[in-house]
Order: sequence, then structure tokens, then C-alpha cells
Amino acid sequence: MLGILAKLFGTKSGRDIKKLQPLVERINEEFQKLHALDDNQLRAQTDKIKGIIDADLSGIDKQIKEHHDKIAANPDLSIDEKEVVFQAIDKLELERNKELEKVLEKVLPQAFAVVKDTARRWKENGKLTVTATPMDIELASRKKNVQIIGSTAEWSSKWLAAGTEVTWEMQHFDVQLIGGMVLHHGKISEMGTGEGKTLVATLPAYLNALARRGVHVVTVNDYLAKRDSEWMAPLFEFHGISVDCIDKYQPNSEERRKAYRADITYGTNNEFGFDYLRDNMATDKDDLVQRGHHYAMVDEVDSVLIDDARTPLIISGPVPKGDQHEFAELKPRIQRVLEEQKKLINTYLVEAKRYIAAGKEKEAGLELLRAHRGYPGYKPLIKQLSETGIKSILQKTENEYMAENNKRMPEVDLPLYFVIDEKHNQVDFTEKGVDFITGEQEDPTLFVLPDIGSELAKIEKDKSISDQERMEQTEKLLSDYSIKQERIHTLQQLLKAYTLFEKDTDYVIMDGKVKIVDEQTGRIMDGRRYSDGLHQALEAKENVRVEEATQTYATITLQNYFRMYHKLSGMTGTAETEEAEFQQIYNLDVVVVPTNRSIARLDEQDKVYKTTREKYNAVADEIVELTEKGRPVLVGTTSVDISELLSRMLKMRNIKHQVLNAKLHAKEADVVAEAGKPGTVTIATNMAGRGTDIKLTAEAKASGGLAIIGTERHESRRVDRQLRGRAGRQGDPGSSQFFVSLEDNLMRLFGSDRIAKFMDRMGYKEGEVIQHSMISNSIERAQKKVEENNFGQRKRLLEYDNVMNSQRVVIYKRRKNALYGERLKLDILNMIFDLCEDMVFGAYTTKNYDNFKLRSISVFGVIPDITEEVFNKATAETLVKSFYEEVLAHYEQKIKFVKEKTQPTFNELQLTRGETIENIVIPFTDGKRNINIIAPLKELAQSDSRALEQAIERYITLAVIDMHWKDHLREMDELKQSVQNAAYEQKDPLLVYKFEGFELFKKFVYTVNADIVSFLFKADIPKQDTVPVRELKQQPVQQPKYRETKDEAGSAFGGGNANQQVEEAVAPPKAEPLRSQKIANRNDKVSVQYMDGSVKRDIKYKAVEDDLLSNKCVLIEE
Repeated sequence: MLGILAKLFGTKSGRDIKKLQPLVERINEEFQKLHALDDNQLRAQTDKIKGIIDADLSGIDKQIKEHHDKIAANPDLSIDEKEVVFQAIDKLELERNKELEKVLEKVLPQAFAVVKDTARRWKENGKLTVTATPMDIELASRKKNVQIIGSTAEWSSKWLAAGTEVTWEMQHFDVQLIGGMVLHHGKISEMGTGEGKTLVATLPAYLNALARRGVHVVTVNDYLAKRDSEWMAPLFEFHGISVDCIDKYQPNSEERRKAYRADITYGTNNEFGFDYLRDNMATDKDDLVQRGHHYAMVDEVDSVLIDDARTPLIISGPVPKGDQHEFAELKPRIQRVLEEQKKLINTYLVEAKRYIAAGKEKEAGLELLRAHRGYPGYKPLIKQLSETGIKSILQKTENEYMAENNKRMPEVDLPLYFVIDEKHNQVDFTEKGVDFITGEQEDPTLFVLPDIGSELAKIEKDKSISDQERMEQTEKLLSDYSIKQERIHTLQQLLKAYTLFEKDTDYVIMDGKVKIVDEQTGRIMDGRRYSDGLHQALEAKENVRVEEATQTYATITLQNYFRMYHKLSGMTGTAETEEAEFQQIYNLDVVVVPTNRSIARLDEQDKVYKTTREKYNAVADEIVELTEKGRPVLVGTTSVDISELLSRMLKMRNIKHQVLNAKLHAKEADVVAEAGKPGTVTIATNMAGRGTDIKLTAEAKASGGLAIIGTERHESRRVDRQLRGRAGRQGDPGSSQFFVSLEDNLMRLFGSDRIAKFMDRMGYKEGEVIQHSMISNSIERAQKKVEENNFGQRKRLLEYDNVMNSQRVVIYKRRKNALYGERLKLDILNMIFDLCEDMVFGAYTTKNYDNFKLRSISVFGVIPDITEEVFNKATAETLVKSFYEEVLAHYEQKIKFVKEKTQPTFNELQLTRGETIENIVIPFTDGKRNINIIAPLKELAQSDSRALEQAIERYITLAVIDMHWKDHLREMDELKQSVQNAAYEQKDPLLVYKFEGFELFKKFVYTVNADIVSFLFKADIPKQDTVPVRELKQQPVQQPKYRETKDEAGSAFGGGNANQQVEEAVAPPKAEPLRSQKIANRNDKVSVQYMDGSVKRDIKYKAVEDDLLSNKCVLIEE
């Protein structure tokens, strides 16, 4: 039906492209006109277009400036007057963005034509010659492609990109002009592999850079960010547009700040996001690196906005006692229970075979189901299920026990120690498992959480104890509960590490560390860590050093980060399958742009085998056959493990090949460069799919082009399409063939039962293959199921983060106001007014004057002039107004007093050392806390300056917000975990989270407001004979030990994404090993830890002395 409608009315993408066709013609008309201009005149077109943009926006820019000038010239405006002016500014800024898009659309044909003609001139002439400008001279000093000859600058068509010399040989095709317009209009441009997406991006990047609001080009990895920024830079720089890449520089550095000030900034999605979070932890506006979020263009948009969007960005820091944990102590219990479960599973498999032989299918089914629930990934089980008819017995039994909402499933799980749910990546102990891991002599409730509510109620109702005893018992109960909760959590994470995460698939061990492998690209996610104790559990499992725990300081999801941009667009070869998600989450349309040349690649139907062994043998045979024909072969695998297995199989067949996986990623560029030669075999994990073009030699094309072999269907159709897309670029010949087995994860978990039944019914023997469109369609349906699952998880993650995002927006706006200062006074006045209102209304309803008076003294340090009589007679509104005016007058008097007290010191410093001192530090205290205020001496010495007042308000506001925000984040994290139990009460955890989160935020905002105001009212310089100010000496910037983290929201299978946080760690200082020392008695018992993490306890010193001397181990104290 959809196909018939598409033929009648055309596809949506087709209709979109038809609308753009007239613009393509206009661009080409402008392009032809530019042929008559010399290089100087071509360059002058950029300033001409900028002039048009400035002229169209001059009216609105003038209005915005007038409003800012009004605020600066009238610092004593009332709250209401300031509010009106700031609202007018915000409204005008939104209006300006709309007007900007209109004028950019007007100049689009000229702008695109300028870029296209610049590319043409380099391609045809090899150089551009113009009158030298200061920018030309500066570029010539550091770039070889620009040479100054007399008064002219010669721009060569050869330059370096990622260390390799490139020669410019490209000119924009019409389909690339269409792709560029799609990007400029804030949509996703789907363009096939080899269609020049990097070149397409130059068109909207140049056009939007003319607006001088910043263009961010986002890539999936730092190699592509650096390469593309250097490859495309001359196209922009020739026209005076600056280009830089943030990934070249350290965070918080002046170089990175400069990179953001460039007209066009390249970088990875993670670095853009983390810089945003770091900026919202800055204490001075000069420390900020980003300048706004105007236009972002995302390369490989599906990878960034969908695959990486499952991983929220988190910056975390150390927590007290973060190095204390029980992983080493609890690990042996997990190892014992795993061994017992395996013994149990083996028993079930033996019994199942016996029952099947006896024709007792019902009994056999129960044994198989228990084995499957206990260890679904157990290889002997998978092997048994691949035998004819066995899987259908399991499925029939599972359906029976799952009926009526899993009513009978507890019967299945009763004898198991733990139950694994592969589809949802969950594992849970059974009661039998809890009993097993609890020792005979131990407290039977060691791993059982008490009902904290009822226990607290018992203490509260106990009339036989004093208030002091009640408080002590309550504190002990809560402390014991917290310890037990942490112990159970540690145990659960260890179990997860052992059962759901596989070495060389989900992670690898390199340099004595657990390193995560990105399931989408196959690359190592270097420096990142799972959080919530999971990474520590993996470290304990693999006997490497267990790192310290951390606490969240700042967090945002990639969805919410990219939705901050005024305009967002993206490009990829594979977006259409996720069109609905792009529309729902980001409001982005997908437009499929036709290829410049028709695709000649032959995509074969999948070959399906019963077992993985048969499949890999068939893959190896296929590779041999293809190489004999002289064709280059790219073999795509889903894990490091499989790539190494295939490598061994090819070595046995004497087939030369290259391997590209997470362990060998450093060779990527060299391997890809060789991959298009005749007879070359390249085995690669999914990393070869992004941003790399395999260019074929003439001989390779003649032999049939690049042959793609997929060893397994990925859970995402996009990843499979990306792999196929390596072949057949720009009309090249090629082919793709996927090999599948019924034992593959996708087929086991989501594959249609009909395939297994069909193969059984048709009597397929071992080694035989089935290849049919029905099978391929069935596999695609399985992938759709997984994609729907993953979309649901990402959407749920976003719904949770939307709660945090609304809170984050409020707090980060407050921080920004404090940093820039313009709106800070309004925030302070609003805080004071809200507190006055809360105090009055809180006491007015009950006529509790004493409470009102007490709170006034507590927060403001002010005994109110309002008498009890007036308080009881006047209206609440009148009391609020009167109280606010009194409190505000007190605050102004306080600030005046502090200034009078410090002014002589400032004047003396300015007179005696003003030429050498720029900033000074002034300590302030409220009697409990100390905060250092930094301010410029020159401004402080001016009698009419508000510099001291502004500095006090800024530093105190930032310090209090940051102190409470990290605590609030921890509370929200804990809330998110605790609300999951609401599902057992037939409540939606998300709704509970929204309600409870709002209440927590209200409490947080009140606490922040009260703390800021209280400090401001009570703050004074510590009592000394002289004002203790000192010069601020510039110190080298010390980066705090934060971790930048990503929170994995999980795929439907594969342990590497099991709802866990991934941390990008700031490397700690290298630990020096303890040097071995001769001790008095070499027979003394000591404990040592080896470099692999293993520990030897109570061993004689002399037994490990040689190891200590050679630094193989270190002494540890226990």
C-alpha cells in the first residue's frame, strides 16, 4: 500500500528535493557569474555578503544595544524595571535569530557559489593568487600552502591534513548543493558512502559562519575532527574565516578558548558536551571556553545522536572514603555461587538429554528452561539448543510458564541460585542464592535489606526509651542500613560483571587496566569507566587495581545538550531507519539525497547456518574463493574475540590478512590505505565503518571491486548498512554478503522461531546453508525489535533527564548571571524578596510572630522593626512590602559599611603598588565558612565603584550554588534508583521521580537562596588589626581531579551497555612503588600487592624480597 502511494505522490524526500531544485539552478547561475572575476574579486564577495547580513539586522541589533546600555547606565533600577528590560532583550534575541535565518536564505545562492568556485579554481588552476592581507601573512608563517611573494599571497592546492599531504581535486556536484541546503535548513541529509559529506558541510559552514555566531562541526572521533578541520580549512581561510579544532588542545586551556572563538569549530560530541559542563563549574567568566550554541552540524549524526545518546555525559569527582570497598572480600562468594550454578546447569542439560531420549518432552522442556534461565549464554546450552527440535521444546515450555504474566515462573527459578534476563540485561539472586552466599556462622540477614520504614516506626513508638536513646537507635539503624545497602549493591555488581560482561567482547585488559570497547565502532573508549561500582567489579574480576569511587558534580544527556542549539542539522549514510526517533526527540526531518552515480554494488541474501562453527568455516572458505579471484575483501566482525578467531582460521589456510580491532586501532590509517588493493584481506570490527573510504585500484575494480563479508548481523540495521556502504562508492563495483547462525546473539534473543522450525522441518544437516529472502526479512524484523527496544530505553532515559534538565536550566542560568554580573543584582533582590515573602506567609496564617522574628534573625541577622501588634493587624502583602524594604535597607547599609572599612586599604595599595598589582584577594566569613573574594584593585580604589559589592555577590553565589548542587545531584541519583521499586506497587517510577524530584528541587532552591542571602547579610572581613587583603599571584592552572563520564543506557543484548555509567577519567599522578627496605627480621609476616592486582597476605618477608627489590610488588598495610 505504501509503495503504491509513493508511486502516486512521490516520497517525502523526493518532494523535498524537488522544492530545492530551483535553488540549485540559482546557485549555478551565480557560480557562472563568478568565473569572470579574478581571485581578489572572488575573495571580496565574502565581505559583500557580510554587509548584506549586517544591513538587514542593523535595526534589531541597535534595539538590543540600547537595552543593554540602559541597564549599565541605571544600576539602581527597581526589580520590576530590570525584569522588563531583560525580558525585552531575550525577546529581541529570539526575533534576531528568525531575521538572521531570513537573510541567510536570501544570500544562500551567492554564498554557496563562492565556495563552489573557490573549490573549482584550486582543482583547475592549482593555486589562487591575491593581494596579501595580515591574515595571509600570519597563515604563511605557520602553513606551507600559503606563500607571500612581494605584496601578493599565493594559496597552493596542496596542504597537510592529519599529517598527510593532500591535493585539492574536488568540486561540488549538484547533489552536494542539495545536501548543503538540507543541512542549512536544520535537517538531516542522508547521503551514501563516498558522496563527499565532508565537502558538503563546507557550504552551510561558510554560509552560517558569515553570521559570526559560531558554527560547530561535530564528528564521532578526534581523528576525523582534526583531519576534517585541516582538510577543509583553506577553503574557509582564503575568505578570512577562521577555523580550529577543540580536540587539538587541553580542556580549560587558552588554546581551546581560542578554538571556540573561531568562526568554524570542529570537535567531537563528547568534548563539546564536557566543555559545556566544565563551563558551568567555572568561577570566573574568563575561564569559560564556549561562547554560545548557535548552529551545530553533526557528521555521522545517527552515531552521535542515537548510539552515543544512550550515554549521558557526567563530570564526577572524589568522594570521602572513595577508596574503601568490599569487592575483594565479596568476590570469592560470587566465584563459589557461579561454580555451583554451572554444576546445576550441567545436571539439567544431562537430564534434558535423558528425558528427550525417553520421549518425555515436558520434563525435558523444564530442565532446558531452568538451564536457560540460569545461564543463557552457556556454550554447552547453546550447542544443545542448535540440535534439531530442541529449541522448539524450550520455547513451548517457556510459553507455558510465562502465561498469565509469568505466573508459574517462580517454580522454574526455585532451585536456581540466580536468574539472568539477557534481553533486559539483568541478573538477580534467588532466595536460594542469598542463602548460599551467606556463611553458616554468619547473620542470615547479612545480605537482606530490612524494612526501614517499619523499623523506624518501632523505634518511634517505643515508650520505654528516652529521646536520646531513640535518636541513637535511629542513627544506628540508618547507618547499618546504609552499610548493608552498599554491601548488597557491591555483590550485585560483581554478579553482573561475571555473568553479563565478557572479556574481549565488552572490554579488554590493556596496560593492567579494564578498557571498554565501544560496541558501535569497535574502538577502545580510552580512559572511560563504568560507574555505579560496575567498573570496580570488573577490575576485581580481572585481578587488576580497583580504582576509587566517585560522585557526580555535573551531568547532561547528549539529547539535551544538542537541543540547546538554535539550529541543529546532521549528515550520515544511514538515517532513514531512525527517522521517527530523529523527529520525536530532536524535531529533525530526514531527507534522502540521491547519489551522484547509481550504486553498482550487489547485496546478496544472508547465508544462514545452524551453528557458529559451520558459519565461520563458511566465511573462511568464502574469503579463500574471493582472494583467488583477486578481489579485496573487508570482513566485518562484532567483537575483538571474533576478529582474532577468524585471523587464526585464515593463518591455518595461509591467507595473508590485516586485523583492525580495539587492540590494534593505532594502525587504522595504514590498514585502510591498503584495503583496496587486489587480494588484500582486512578483518575489522565496526570501527572501519565510520569516516573511512576504501579507495580501489584499477586492478581491484576490474576483478569485481571490494567484497564485504559480515560475520554476524548487528542489532542495528544502520551498522550493517554502514558496513555494506564501504563497497560501491561513486559507482564502483562491489558486493556484500552476511553470514548468520542460529547461535548468534541476535538470533537467539530476537530471531524468529520459524527459521529454526523451518530448518528442522526441511531436514537441514550440519554445514548446509539456507539462503532466501524470507530468512533475510525475518532477520530484519528481529533487528527492528531490538531497535524498538533501544529506542524505548533512550526515550525513557531522556524522560528522566528532562526532569533534571528543567532543574539544570534554572541553576546554570543563575550561575551564568553570577559570572557575567549583569543580571546578578536582579537575582539577589528576587532571592531576598522570596525569602521575606516566605517568612511572612509562613508565620502569618498561624499568627506566629515569634517564628517570624526568629527566622529573620537566623537568615538576615536582622531584628525586624515590625512589632507583634502590627504583624497581627496588617495584611500579609503590606507586611511583605514593609519587611522587604527594611531588609534591603539593612543590606545596603551592610555593603556600605564593608566598603568604608576596606576603602583606605584599597587606596593605599593603589597608591603604593598599583602599577604592579592587578587583582587582590579579600577573605570574608559568616562565622562558619570562609570565602575568598577576588577583585581588580584599580576598580576597588575608585570611590564610586561597585566592584567590591559585585565581587562579593558573585563569589558567594557561585560557591553556595556549587556546594549544594553536587549534593542535590547525589540525592537525585539516589532517588532515581529508589523509585524503581515503585513498579512493585503498580506505580510508574517516572511519575514518582517527577513528583519527588520537584519536591527535592524546591527544597534545594530554598536552601541555596537562604544560604546565599544569609552569607551576604552576615559576611564580614575576619577581625584583625588591618584589613587582611593580599595580592593574587598567578599560579599555573591546576586541573582538578574530575572524571568526565558517560552513562550507558544499554542495548538489548551485549553486556557492554548494561545501564551503566562510563567514566572518562583524568589520569591520577603515577603512583611510585614502595621501595623494598631491609627490615629487622626477614621472617616477619607481611602483605604485598602485585602489579596485576593480586595480593599475598601473611607471607614471610624473605619469600617476596626479590620481587619487592625488582618492583614487581609493593608492601601494603592491612
